[in-house]
Amino acid sequence: MLNKNKIPLADRIRPSSLDDFLGQDEIVGENKLLRKAIACDNLPSMIFWGPPGSGKTTLAHIIAKQSKAEFCQISGVTSGKKDLLEIVARAEINKRLGKDTILFIDEIHRWNKAQQDALLPHVEKGTIILIGATTENPSFEIRSALLSRARTFVLKQHNVEQIEKIINRALQDKEKGLGSNNIKIDKNTKLLIAKMSNGDARTALNILEYASSLNQKITPKIIEEAFQRSYLMYDKNGEEHYNIISALHKSMRGGDADASVYWLVRMLESGEDPLYIARRIVRFASEDIGLANSRALEQAVSAYQACHFIGMPECGVILAQAVVYMAKCTKSIAVYEAYNKAMSDVREFGNLPVPMHIRNAPTKFMKDLGYGKDYKYSPHYKYQEKQEYFPDKLKGKKYL
Repeated sequence: MLNKNKIPLADRIRPSSLDDFLGQDEIVGENKLLRKAIACDNLPSMIFWGPPGSGKTTLAHIIAKQSKAEFCQISGVTSGKKDLLEIVARAEINKRLGKDTILFIDEIHRWNKAQQDALLPHVEKGTIILIGATTENPSFEIRSALLSRARTFVLKQHNVEQIEKIINRALQDKEKGLGSNNIKIDKNTKLLIAKMSNGDARTALNILEYASSLNQKITPKIIEEAFQRSYLMYDKNGEEHYNIISALHKSMRGGDADASVYWLVRMLESGEDPLYIARRIVRFASEDIGLANSRALEQAVSAYQACHFIGMPECGVILAQAVVYMAKCTKSIAVYEAYNKAMSDVREFGNLPVPMHIRNAPTKFMKDLGYGKDYKYSPHYKYQEKQEYFPDKLKGKKYL
């Protein structure tokens, strides 16, 4: 008997029925075509297209459990034409016996043209019912002849609430999950996992499992370690280097050109790399001056290039010119604040889908899915046309 701890948590608690399957109501909800097809075991060949951790493999395994057909699974990464022909031989025997054969190819986009062409006639004859899973756009990665013989279902990334439910299920399941491990984790930490996993259920479960192996009490710090994200920290009280660069930055921001020159010279005389200072000035030009004077960025970049050309000690006066210019400029942090607000939304909401009407549609398949539908071509309008460019959750958002 397999030790459950040797099997990844994400695989152990994989749902075995559609009733336990979270999300994707657009394709497997009540009265949807795919749900009916699964219920009556009358499946077409299918392509599941969706982001990592959206449930493509889980859905294939649910089909395997509920279907009377023989279920075969291979990987588009490690399997090839030889593996396919072996399955086809079995499928032909099954067909003579009145039994269907389902072939699930994970990462089918990894198969090349020849491999996909070898699969095509067997799908066409009905020898094999194909279920292909891909994270890549089928229009570009799957042969059009094969794509035309399969029904494409588009899976969406999980939202935060769904990931939280998946996490809770894993924590409560005593047989297959972590329910018997006495894990202590608060709601905010679970929410952190859900947000950082960016809609990927497998990532969330992998992180939860790894974090639980480090400590029974799971904290945000442990989660950050499990995600392997490092946050650069500086001891401002003990590192004079960072105190002085802070003094330079604040002197320029406050418009004190004299103090700016003083702190600049302090840094250069202590042996600071002039290119480091120049890079900080480039940053300052956009962060603190921005739209108030667009020439500031030009001055800063020119100072960096000049320092690169001639080095110390000659470039000291060039840096002095740059910091004096920055100090005397009118300041605006509008762009800086807009960037931070947008970054906050990106981190909170993750990869929100691009609205259908502003997606490009280079293929007929994508047009049929609604890509680019009702897009208003801006140059055709005398005044600014009225259409939304934000994802649905951020409609009407203002950063500036």
